[in-house]
Amino acid sequence: MSIFATKRTAEPVRLSFQLSPVAAGCAVFLSVFAGSAYAQATAQDNTTTTTSATSSVATAPNSAEQAAAAAEPTPPGATAVVKPGVATVQVTGIRRGIEAAISIKKNSSSIVEAISAEDIGKLPDQSVAESISRLPGVSAQRGRSSGKAADISVRGLSPSFNGTLLNGREMASTGNARSPEFDLFPAELMGSIVIYKTPDASVVGQGLASTIDLRTVQPLDFGKRTVAVSYKKSRLGVKQRDGLPEGDGERYTLSYIDQFANRTIGVAMGFTRYEEMGGGQSKFNSWGTATMDYNGTQVKTPGGFGYDTEVSSHNRDGAFASLQFRPNRNFKSTVDLFYSAGETGLKKTGFEGGVAYNGGGKYELPHVLSTATVSNGVATSGTISNWKGVVRNHYEGAEDDLKTIGWNTELKIADWTTAADLTWSKATKLGSRYETTAGIPGRAQDTLQYSNFDGGNVTEVKYTPGSNYADRSVARLTDVMGWSGGEASPQAGYLAQPYVEDQVKAVRLTAKRALEFGPLIGSSFGFNHTSRDKSRTGDEGRLVIKGGNGPYAAVDMPGSEVAMAGASGFQVASWDPRGSLGTVYELAPKVDADIYNKYWDVQERINTVYAMGDLEGEMFGLSYRGNVGLQAIHTNQTGGGYVIDKARCVGNTADTCPAQRVVEGSSYWDVLPSLNLSFDLKDEQKVRVGLAKVVSRANLDDLRAGQNFGLAGQGVSILTGSGGNPQLEPFRAKSFDLSYEKYFGNKGYISAAVFYKKLDSYIIRVPRMFDYAPYITPTTPLPLTGPYAGSTQGLFTQPINGDGGAIKGYELAVNVPFSMVSQYLDGFGVMVNHSDTKSNVTLPESGFPNVNGDPLNIPLPGLSRKVTNLRLYYEKNGFQIAAAARKRSSFLGQVSDFQDNQQLTFIKGETIVDLQASYEIQSGWLKGVSLYAQAQNWNNAPFLEFTDDENNPSNRVDYGRTYHFGASYKF
Repeated sequence: MSIFATKRTAEPVRLSFQLSPVAAGCAVFLSVFAGSAYAQATAQDNTTTTTSATSSVATAPNSAEQAAAAAEPTPPGATAVVKPGVATVQVTGIRRGIEAAISIKKNSSSIVEAISAEDIGKLPDQSVAESISRLPGVSAQRGRSSGKAADISVRGLSPSFNGTLLNGREMASTGNARSPEFDLFPAELMGSIVIYKTPDASVVGQGLASTIDLRTVQPLDFGKRTVAVSYKKSRLGVKQRDGLPEGDGERYTLSYIDQFANRTIGVAMGFTRYEEMGGGQSKFNSWGTATMDYNGTQVKTPGGFGYDTEVSSHNRDGAFASLQFRPNRNFKSTVDLFYSAGETGLKKTGFEGGVAYNGGGKYELPHVLSTATVSNGVATSGTISNWKGVVRNHYEGAEDDLKTIGWNTELKIADWTTAADLTWSKATKLGSRYETTAGIPGRAQDTLQYSNFDGGNVTEVKYTPGSNYADRSVARLTDVMGWSGGEASPQAGYLAQPYVEDQVKAVRLTAKRALEFGPLIGSSFGFNHTSRDKSRTGDEGRLVIKGGNGPYAAVDMPGSEVAMAGASGFQVASWDPRGSLGTVYELAPKVDADIYNKYWDVQERINTVYAMGDLEGEMFGLSYRGNVGLQAIHTNQTGGGYVIDKARCVGNTADTCPAQRVVEGSSYWDVLPSLNLSFDLKDEQKVRVGLAKVVSRANLDDLRAGQNFGLAGQGVSILTGSGGNPQLEPFRAKSFDLSYEKYFGNKGYISAAVFYKKLDSYIIRVPRMFDYAPYITPTTPLPLTGPYAGSTQGLFTQPINGDGGAIKGYELAVNVPFSMVSQYLDGFGVMVNHSDTKSNVTLPESGFPNVNGDPLNIPLPGLSRKVTNLRLYYEKNGFQIAAAARKRSSFLGQVSDFQDNQQLTFIKGETIVDLQASYEIQSGWLKGVSLYAQAQNWNNAPFLEFTDDENNPSNRVDYGRTYHFGASYKF
């Protein structure tokens, strides 16, 4: 029997080969290297999009017909060929988005998930991250301060394992990760989003978990001029459990798409602005439980507490433009521009204090428990003396800016299609973190009463301070606790201003042509050069009272505002510390080993060569199509940083804590084969298979040079230190994917998929032996006793390439309209998916210095064992109603700590329910007007962090509901 046979053996111009499996495999392998190739994501040109010049469906971005052309990786700036004069059926709203997304998935040669806009500037959800999180195998972590979906995990791997592209191009980022945060991309500016779960050799910038391609609209994909405007009003923090104030917001959007010069020139532009002031969020930070002496007996008490009311603000301007020129079928040029600038802020007003535990400062005396009620060894109530409380008024903000420009030019010469693509992307982020403290100055003490403690319910304990901290004569701005060393180093607050700058430049040259050789129907190749430069700097230091007299200096808090301290039940004095530097405070600049560790820069020069063959034929009696390819990637990386000898760091200034600038680097190769096959089982059934080697490069801060070291003060006397690793190589894995899909036209589908990733290398921080001799000075103390006496050998903790493990799972999905069951249910439909992911990888806690809690081993960050999504909808006669829920089990997430470092923390599983309804006027002079209402977090799900028991949260944040009301008009 013929193992490999072409589907077009009847064509006289094409030969049919009878090949053995081995011979066929060799032929494919050799042809890939012998053929010519094309740019990242070229298959779009092999599909002809048919639209009607007069049909309204042609005015919709990513209609089902256009989505078919988008099924393959997107060439930067590419568009589908429009063939006028073909009748189409109008599909609108929710169904339009669903059918376009199904078409992308159905026609792709890889295993993908997709989202398509329901209309111009209208993804299914309010944000890009929320829309993505509805897809099979995808989960979202909410931002701790905003409550909005922020970080995306695909198939149980952390967000840093995803590659993120904009119109097929890599971008700069404002964080430590390579990919930009999704909140930089207003949902109104996106036309579609495609997640590649299996790699494609023509895609540059892929991730180990997935590659997420965000796509703006292309003007020549539309049949006529289209203008859309919208306005939205929001209420935030509604139905907060503690009765905290609500917030509000506004959102404006304008989109314009047009074609000129007999459809040879296309222009698309979009602009959006939103301003939000969040509602009050209640946050509780538990210090756990502890024991205290009471009348000579140890009794259980709360450890301490922290209550906060947080109010967030988010302002952003976003814009995109696309200019296309296609004078004939042989030439096409596209320029894409994207701009996003935003300002985020988080105002915290809170109160904290220890119960059994001391607050950790120089000015607080050992606590004494009195008048306690004891039951079964638990002090259910009592009074704490020698106690000090702290009123906190903090502000954490950032201003970010992302600019991206891409220019793609495609030229067809005879049988060849060549393309050149240029990319420039720059991102900056300036942060500001004001921390101010107020309370009773100096060594004066207060008392605290507590009640309603049962030994474990730390979130329900009632606290009553002895003084009124809403009174500005009591809560004065001062160094309350002496946290920075007391009298010798007063600290009435702290200010940090980190600055990140990232720039990416890329050039890509590609070529492709059709080929008829056995199962090979096309051959392509390409070259890509990416240059990246990223740095992090900043200033920080202690805030001291301006003109203060002595370490106990105190001033009255400006203003007269008071605010509720979270769920404490009492108010505290409140103010906004922004602008207080130079008026209330002076800055005492500070540098030490930890601060120097935040100053780094990384440069990368990456060259990628790929070859890929498109496949089509028969195997074992089944027709198939797909691709086989190879990427060869050479990386040259350099990291800069500082070396600090802690023995010489005797203060917190540049003179008293000297540092040495160091630069190191390395280079390496990766060779990544990939194979994607899609077998046709007839009756619109497909079985897809994917095999590949995949990589994800390390976060850029891990590539920094530099270290800090000193003599360990406890245990065995030995030099210890920590730092980055410029020699670090990527995470590497081998992947296998198998998927069964049954389609019902473009109306619906069901699918079942399994995947397995063998992690050959996983980056982990571990201590290892290291010779500090090159950095030792005459003043560096060496061990005096023990096995390392006089030795420059010691332990150095840094990221290294360690052994991996495996991650595997399955995904189930159903996306069908109920009209398939009965016409009485016309308009109703359901989208539901479930994934179950397992991993045998556990990582030592010692490798993560910022883990919340103290487990011996931790799971993979971002891995939720079970993730489920459900969306029920109804759409008919202009009405659209939908209810959606997303659920994920507990996982190890990532948040920012008080020092601007990323901290791993356990986050309890959650279910979030969203509702939406809209009506579009379909006739009359108001035709094209839509009215809509949406509710997010309808069930008011809290954000819960924990250490060892998910039922005993260490931190709780409540966001309340968010309501959106708006109108849009398209003409």
